[in-house]
Amino acid sequence: MSTQVARVEEKLFQNRYLVDQGKPHIVVQPHTTPSKNLLAMTKICPAGCYEQTASGQVEITPDGCLECGTCRVLCEPQGDIVWNYPRGGYGVLFKFG
Repeated sequence: MSTQVARVEEKLFQNRYLVDQGKPHIVVQPHTTPSKNLLAMTKICPAGCYEQTASGQVEITPDGCLECGTCRVLCEPQGDIVWNYPRGGYGVLFKFG
């Protein structure tokens, strides 16, 4: 009997995200040097929304955000990001299975 293990990426792919064009629910505040917490988000965001650019800045692509709140807990209190819930009908659409 063989056991097949589902990968996290395969499960995440089942979710859908309805993008609210021009109204992202997370905004990274302008910075000259990213904070340690903002840099940490490039590694710990479960959806991989944060990345460091060639110029050293940390940017977010909120499309695909799971709205887990990790960045909100880690970065919002220090002012690194502004986080709001997406408008009604937009954001992540979880599918289980």
